[in-house]
Amino acid sequence: MIELVGDPGLALRLLAWVLAGSVLGTLSGLVPGLHANNFALLLAGVAPAIPGPPLFVGAGMLAAGVVHTFLNAVPAMALGVPDAEMAVTALPGHRMVLAGRGYEAIRLSALGSLLAVLIAIPLAVPITRGVTAVYPTIRSNLSLVLALIVVALIASERGWRGKAGGTLAFGLAAALGAVALDLSPEAPLEAGGMLAPIFAGLFGAPVLIDAIRGGGIPSQEDAALALPRWLVGATAVAGALAGAVVGYLPGISAAIAAVAALVFIPGDAGDRGYIVATSGVDTANTIFALFALLAIGQPRTGVMVAFESVNAPLEIPILLSAILLAGVIGFVVVIVAGDAYLELVGRTAYWKISTAVLGGLVVLSFLFAGAVGVGVFVAAAAIGMVPVRLRARRVHLMGVLIGPLMLGL
Repeated sequence: MIELVGDPGLALRLLAWVLAGSVLGTLSGLVPGLHANNFALLLAGVAPAIPGPPLFVGAGMLAAGVVHTFLNAVPAMALGVPDAEMAVTALPGHRMVLAGRGYEAIRLSALGSLLAVLIAIPLAVPITRGVTAVYPTIRSNLSLVLALIVVALIASERGWRGKAGGTLAFGLAAALGAVALDLSPEAPLEAGGMLAPIFAGLFGAPVLIDAIRGGGIPSQEDAALALPRWLVGATAVAGALAGAVVGYLPGISAAIAAVAALVFIPGDAGDRGYIVATSGVDTANTIFALFALLAIGQPRTGVMVAFESVNAPLEIPILLSAILLAGVIGFVVVIVAGDAYLELVGRTAYWKISTAVLGGLVVLSFLFAGAVGVGVFVAAAAIGMVPVRLRARRVHLMGVLIGPLMLGL
C-alpha cells in the first residue's frame, strides 16, 4: 500500500486494469448459468495474448474473479439459475424475490461479499498459518468431516418425508457426480467442463420449469434490511471462515464450504443469513486462494489457474489493493445492476423468460460439454425435481460434489 501511495502512476495503471477486470466480471456474473471456473479458464486462454505487464494482467484477473462473485447472485435470485458457488443461496434468494423482497436480498448478498473481503484481508496471514498447521489432520479425516455435515443437514429436515427426500436427493446427486464429473467430452469451447450442465440442471432447470406455469415475479418492496446488524456480521464471519477452508483444501469448492457454513450459522438467521454467509464464502475464497498459492504453491481455483498462466508475480500489497478496490466496485455495481435486473424481469412475461433461459442453458451445456453435456443437463434436471416434489431443501443436491469426494472417487 505504501508503494501505491508513493507512485501515483502505478496507482492509476492498477486502477485501469482493475476497472477492466471489473467490467469482465460484471458481464460474466450476469450470464445465467456461467460458472466462475468456465469464465476463469476462458480468461486463461486469452490472457497470454493481452499486452501489458503480468502483474497488472493478474490484478485484472483477480478483480474479474472478485466482481463475478458479487454479480453471480443476481441471476440466481432473479431467475433461479446459479453457478456452482451460488447454488445453496439460489433458492433462499429466489424465494425472497417471489415474496417481493428482492431488493433486500440483493443488498444482503452484496453485504455478505463486501464484509467477506474486509474480514478476509486482515485475517489472511494468521488463518494461512493456522490452516497450514492443521492441514494434514483435516485432509486425513476429510471424509468423516463431510459425512458429519451431510448427516447434520439431513437431520435438520422437518418430518420423515423431508429426511427421506433429502437422503434420496443426496444419493441421486452423488451418483450423478460419480458418473459425470470426470467426463471430458469434446465440446466447441476448450474451456469446457461438466460443472455448467450439472449445476444448471440440478438448480436452475427445476425452478424455470415450475416458473413457466407460475405468475411471475411480483412488484418488489423497499430495500430495508430485516436482519439485525449483529446477525449480518456473524453470518458474514461464518462465510469468510468457510471460504478460508476452500482456499487450502484440494477438492473442496466454495459450494461445499457454503453447505458447511449453513450448519454453523444461527438458526434464526433464516434465508437472509444463508444469503449473507454463502455470498461471503464465494468472495472470501478468491482472497484465501491467493494466499494458498503463496503459501503452498498450488492454485485452488480457476481464477488462480488463470492468474498463474500469465506468470504474474505475487506482489501481495498490490494484489490485495486490487481485490479491495474490486470489492468496493462489485458492491456498488451489484446493487445498481441487481435492481435493474429485477425490474426488467418483472416487466417481462415470466414464461417467456423461463423458456428463453432454459434454451440458453441447453446451449451453454452444449458449448461447454458437447452433446454429452446436454444429456447430463437433462438427467440433472430430473434429479433436481426430487427435493422439490418431496418438500426437502435443495441443499442436499450438493451431494453431486460432496458424495464423490466423501467416497474418495
